[in-house]
Amino acid sequence: MKFSKLDYCQYLLSSQINYTITNLAEHIKKISHDQINRYLRTEKLSPRLLWENVKPLIQSHHQGYIIFADTVLDKRYSQ
Repeated sequence: MKFSKLDYCQYLLSSQINYTITNLAEHIKKISHDQINRYLRTEKLSPRLLWENVKPLIQSHHQGYIIFADTVLDKRYSQ
């Protein structure tokens, strides 16, 4: 099985809290953490590209927000 952009977008849509590669690898059979990591290092997935892929699936609400952030916390400060 090969990991794809669709797999990653579906994971981001369905995961409510934990968006880590480790968590993703634990939920997809036959895909390892290393395979996902290699894919994300080589693939150019901008916030705009991700939004274009998931936008048709999102139900908008006047009080709702979606935030795309590429911030990486130092492990000393993350939980």
